[in-house]
Amino acid sequence: MIPLQLLAKPYPKRLLFFFALVFIFSLYYILTTITTITISSSPDPPQIQEPSISHHSYLQEPPKKQSFYFPLCPKNFTNYIPCHDPSTSRQYSIERHYRRERHCPDSSHKKLRCLVPKPTGYKTPFTWPDSRNYAWFKNVPFKKLAEFKKSQNWIRLERDRFVFPGGGTSFPSGVKNYVDVILGVLPLASGSIRTVLDIGCGVASFGAFLLNYNISTMSIAPRDIHEAQVQFALERGLPAMLGVLSTHKLPYPSRSFDMVHCSRCLVNWTAYDGLYLMEVDRVLRPNGYWVLSGPPVTSLAKSKNQKKDYKDLKMEMEKLNDVFRRLCWEKTVERYPVVIWRKPSNHLHCRQRLKEALQFPRFCSSSDPDAAWYREMEPCISPLPEVNNTRKIVLRNWPDRLNHAPERIKTGSVHGMTMFNFIADTNLWRGMVVYYDIKLKFLSNGKYRNIMDMNAGIGGFAAALIKYPMWVMNVVPFDRKPNTLGVVYDRGLIGTYMNWCEAFSTYPRTYDLIHANGLFSLYLDKCDIVDILLEMQRILRPEGAVIIRDRFDVLIKVKDITNQMRWNVTMYSDENNDFDGGTILIVNNTMY
Repeated sequence: MIPLQLLAKPYPKRLLFFFALVFIFSLYYILTTITTITISSSPDPPQIQEPSISHHSYLQEPPKKQSFYFPLCPKNFTNYIPCHDPSTSRQYSIERHYRRERHCPDSSHKKLRCLVPKPTGYKTPFTWPDSRNYAWFKNVPFKKLAEFKKSQNWIRLERDRFVFPGGGTSFPSGVKNYVDVILGVLPLASGSIRTVLDIGCGVASFGAFLLNYNISTMSIAPRDIHEAQVQFALERGLPAMLGVLSTHKLPYPSRSFDMVHCSRCLVNWTAYDGLYLMEVDRVLRPNGYWVLSGPPVTSLAKSKNQKKDYKDLKMEMEKLNDVFRRLCWEKTVERYPVVIWRKPSNHLHCRQRLKEALQFPRFCSSSDPDAAWYREMEPCISPLPEVNNTRKIVLRNWPDRLNHAPERIKTGSVHGMTMFNFIADTNLWRGMVVYYDIKLKFLSNGKYRNIMDMNAGIGGFAAALIKYPMWVMNVVPFDRKPNTLGVVYDRGLIGTYMNWCEAFSTYPRTYDLIHANGLFSLYLDKCDIVDILLEMQRILRPEGAVIIRDRFDVLIKVKDITNQMRWNVTMYSDENNDFDGGTILIVNNTMY
């Protein structure tokens, strides 16, 4: 500032002009400073504070690139599912529901590189077990299902929340009475039935009720006119993913499920010479159960007094029975509203009988019946291991099967995996879960229900969590060697194959905790890890957490990207010598 006393003195004009310039530049500097402070105090997210890295202080990080933030996606991408996008699915054929299969962006330049926002008014979901019965309307703002299925009691909208009364198309009065019928003829409470596949699951009320018997259900349904049914299931804290019987095999290994269920799932089971039932046969265990309700089963019972309809339905039922005879399945129970068939324990006697009848499907020639990622279904029977009555492959009952090496390991069918590896992996993950809990407090705070393990191995992480009120989607990369997903299912856990260069078949904001052990080093030369991290952001719930374990050099690359995603990142050193590298804990995902 220029003192007024100096301006009052008779200075030469040039000097006065100089003072005036100084005054103007001073005033400009003050105004510029005020403007900068105003911009800095705007509501934009602050810069992420650099984490401290213990035991790695001697390592120098690479020079930092000029940082930027990924933008938020437009609001109409709140429920964006890249591989099940209705705006692009219309270009595919409706034949065999091919339009409802996975159709992912085919190159990186078509992938959306932005952060999927949460919907306006989003609330923290109800904690388990309350979430089984309630969900906030603002979190899944779709009324169509509540209106369309009103008479069937799937879901009700009451003020600001949805209520799930437990109804279904085949059990509008509630799932309890429906399951009681099955319980009267199948050993649901014995532990022999642990893994179930529910095709056309609705809002997964069937799977929710089976939890009472310690049964883990993989519920699948397509994205169709029953809008967001899988999203409702996941919002309830129930295992579910988008899936449809169309042209490709289901993304599960052979002999995965103890029981497969269909309650009016709108699948034409006798079409294409029983192709879809042959796929069910592939994923069903020896001696496993197939439970069917809906047409033609229930319709046949209701139409006995209507001769024309009864005749047509009886013919359809006979066609269904014919497929089962060719599959060597035995009808064990027909009790309204269900019919139950059972798969044989082996094909020794079945093969001879079918040869004599000259009507058997061929046996699949594939050397790997577990390969199922983008593999077309084949009209053939997946052969069972050649066993006789003195050596049947029988899984232990639940929960004993969880921590006992299954036959796939004992027989050496999982290349390179031994019983010693199995025991060491089980013990290792028990210790790691304790370590994670020290850092995250995620076992006792009730925040985490839906867990995803992106590179699950043989399911050791999920097995270590089994006593807590959580469930884990165990994901095995489809090209990972050895293929371990069959071992995951033999342990009584559930999961799926996946290629993480693509998007997962789920809605945004459906997982509370994501675990990635060695995933990024696995994919460094396959695709851009930026897209994998953005996919993690898409499926992670607000206030969720991510645990990433990998080599230190890989974690530095990951951290640079997560900073651009506005994630609060803390890197810890690896305190367990059995793991290579460090741990990143990404918590407080509240920016969106």
